[in-house]
Formats: sequence, structure tokens, C-alpha cells
Amino acid sequence: MKIAVDAMGGDDAPEVVVQGALEAASKFGIHVILVGHEALLTGFVGARTRDSLVSIHHCEDAVAMDESPLKALRKKKDSSIRVAFGLVKEGVADAVISAGNSGATLAAGVLALGRIPGVERPAIASIVPTEKGPVILIDAGANVDCRPGQLFQFGVMAHAFGCSCLDMDDPEIALLNIGEEGSKGNELVRYAYDLFEKSTLNFAGNIEGRDLLTGDIKIVVCDGFVGNVALKLTEGTAESMARLMKRELMRSFLGRMAFMLGRKAFSRFARELSYEEYGGAPLLGINGIGIICHGGSSAKAIGNAVNMAAQYAQNQTVIKMSQGLKSYNLEQGL
Repeated sequence: MKIAVDAMGGDDAPEVVVQGALEAASKFGIHVILVGHEALLTGFVGARTRDSLVSIHHCEDAVAMDESPLKALRKKKDSSIRVAFGLVKEGVADAVISAGNSGATLAAGVLALGRIPGVERPAIASIVPTEKGPVILIDAGANVDCRPGQLFQFGVMAHAFGCSCLDMDDPEIALLNIGEEGSKGNELVRYAYDLFEKSTLNFAGNIEGRDLLTGDIKIVVCDGFVGNVALKLTEGTAESMARLMKRELMRSFLGRMAFMLGRKAFSRFARELSYEEYGGAPLLGINGIGIICHGGSSAKAIGNAVNMAAQYAQNQTVIKMSQGLKSYNLEQGL
């Protein structure tokens, strides 16, 4: 597997991105192609440029986090994210990961690779760690304005992805809503509810935000605006609770002793609920593999995203998804 890494994308790029990519090459034996300005990247890679698992593909530009995705891609034809997806199109690389501008990553993936037949809009499928294993939250930010049929497509794509890549067996799917009753919510969710109910998917109805982290429902569907807010809220809550717990324990001698004695348990707890373990969120619906990482991803997260991308490529994820999507009428409700 050869994974193209957008080395110029991310809040801490290129240093942290390069570090994570190099760790993935060493730990997992994956060939990483660092896409970015060669002179700058060489300084961070050092002697590893002679490593058979590390290579640099030079490009001049990069899309900034605050730039308009389409305008930037049209203006910067030699940007790192556009070049990275171009390598997949040419067969030089098997997948792309980026911690850069998520809108530009989505647009570059569609422009270079196109969409899987039958898919109107690709979506970001964030893998959320819960007490009962991973949950797929889709869409996590790619589409803030959706139609009911598009929410149905998101559910179908997530179902195919979960079954083929996460070993889910006929996972339950639910809509994220303000109440469990089918009559609750706005017009978008109510119409989408009817589409799911008429399908052969394992539809469990609506769930509320408090049910997201229980892990009872394996696929949670919503539009990108709601999904992104829910995702950031869960991440912020987990981080805040961890800081609060540590602060309270450190207030007393007995608390500090409890913290020291339970340090391994706390570490396991933090690891199970950390986004770093999955690295990034797959972009479902494009005719290829793209992984979108947090802008502030650590080196560990980048390394795990590289490994995730390689596994999806090796498992022929796109082919399996295409086969799964053919089982459903994706034009329904559009």
C-alpha cells in the first residue's frame, strides 16, 4: 500500500504530519508519499528520504484552513491536497489522508476521483468511540443542507462501510433527532424517517443526543451541521470531564493516591474514548479512499489514519461499498 499524505494540511503541518507519517511507516510498514514543498519537508524527514517506505512528491501550494475550498482549488492547481488525490487517480497511491481544509479535501476527492455510481453527495463518516464499541456518525460536516433522500443515502453508505470495514453485522441505524417519536423533528428528518422505515435497512427510529455514546445504535444519521456540532460537543465533553476528574482527585492526598493506583485504568479509559485511535474520518461516496483528520491532529492520530487508509485500501472498501449500495434504490426520495 502507498498512502499519499497531505503534508501541508493541518494546524501543526508540516512538522507533526510528517512525524506521524514517519511513525506509520516504521510501525506498520506502510509506504507514505509526503505531498508538499520538497525543500521544507526534507528538513523534517532528514535521512529518512533514503528509506524505501518514505518518499516526497513536490508541489508548490497548499490550501489554507480559512480559504474557500472551490476557489482555492481552482486557483491553486498545484496544491498539496489536489496533487495527493491526483496521485490516487494516476494509480501512484492507494489512498489520501489530510488534516487540512476538510471542504477542500472533499472537493478535491470528488474532482479527481468522482463519486460512486448512485451517490449524490459524499459524506464524512466519523467513527465515534463508545462504551460498546465504535459508532458511525454520518454526516459529520460535509453537507450542512440536505434533502431527505440524501440522509437515506448517508445511511446506506454507512451500512455498507460498517459491514465491510468494521465487521458490523446488520447494524441498527437511527436518525439523530430531538425526540424518539417519528413525528418529532423538522421536515427533513420526518421525511427521511419515512424513507428509512420503508427500506430493508435495520432501522431503529430516532435517537436523542444523549443516546449517541451508549453504543446501542451503531449508525447515527444526520445532516452535516447537526453532526459536526454533536461530534465537537462529545469530544469537548470527554476532554473537559477528564480534566475535571484529574483536578478533583489531585485536591487531596487520598485522591492523589487513588489517581496513582488507578493510572493504568485511567490510561485505558482515555485511550478507548480517544479519536486518536481511529485517526480520522473516512470520506464515503467518492470513488476512492480519502481520510479526513482533525486539523489539530497529533502525530499518533496521523499515524493511525495512515494505517486506517491502508487497511481500507487492502480490504477493497470502495468495491465492497459499491456492491452494498446496489442493493438499495438510492434515487428514492431525491
